[in-house]
Amino acid sequence: MHLLVSFAGGMFGAAIGALPAFILCGFFIIIGVVLMVAGAGPDFLLNIGLGYTFGPHACFGAAVCAHAYAHKKQLAPGRDITVSLMGLKRPDVLLVGGLFGMLSAVLAWIFLTQLPFKWNGMHWTDGLAISITIMAIIARLMFSESGLFGKVAEGEKRYKPTEKSALWLPWQMNISENVVIGLTAGLLSSYLALLLGADRGGAFLGFGISGFSLVFLQFGAKMPVTHHISLVAAGAAIASGSLVWGALFGIGAAFAAQFWACTFTIHADTYIDPPAVSIFSMWSVMVALGALGVYTLIPLP
Repeated sequence: MHLLVSFAGGMFGAAIGALPAFILCGFFIIIGVVLMVAGAGPDFLLNIGLGYTFGPHACFGAAVCAHAYAHKKQLAPGRDITVSLMGLKRPDVLLVGGLFGMLSAVLAWIFLTQLPFKWNGMHWTDGLAISITIMAIIARLMFSESGLFGKVAEGEKRYKPTEKSALWLPWQMNISENVVIGLTAGLLSSYLALLLGADRGGAFLGFGISGFSLVFLQFGAKMPVTHHISLVAAGAAIASGSLVWGALFGIGAAFAAQFWACTFTIHADTYIDPPAVSIFSMWSVMVALGALGVYTLIPLP
């Protein structure tokens, strides 16, 4: 059943485009948290907002791979995830989305159930984010000629890209910009997480709001991309019981996304999602520090 609904979710994501699919995911997550606060339980959040059809790994992650395939066929840019691929009038593009949707179900099953290493109830990494990353890497290797890490243009530096490069977010790339947006989104999401608590979906409310806010980016506004910041900060706040630890991890997630953008995305022709790589890598760091007792050794308000 999960394979079938993930197939449909992947085709749906490809049809409307990866970014619109993720925006819908953010909206569903907000609904799921509201229902939990109202006492309805986590079913909507887990099965719809984070589930096998409309979860970010299913519809967004699979759609990213469909964009890469469309690029291979010279139908659309591989990195423009705002494009609704239904307009290409190519059912094969949607079927590729469906197949990667099925792969998302397998990967999520592996990371969430077969590798269930935990600390204090938290998985060692974010299973959905790492699934998105693995699928995008597979699509890069299958459908791109730029190689896994892309090709740095002559005169450019990988980790100091200029406006000559196809930047990920030109308005969110230098040190001051990442500090400010990491601190802002990190504080807000950490506060919401501590206010609601883990049992009422507090870890996901900031993530949902950040994801849904990208509707403005879809229509051309220079919006900050903050869902990676929000999720990691909320997880750190809950793990440590500290607003400050959450904010620090929010800043770290902002810089991690820029690092991974330079590593995988800026110099390549298909899309490997920097926020997804930031989420699973920073989540692992956050859980590791908790397991080592760092939050107890360095208590912060």
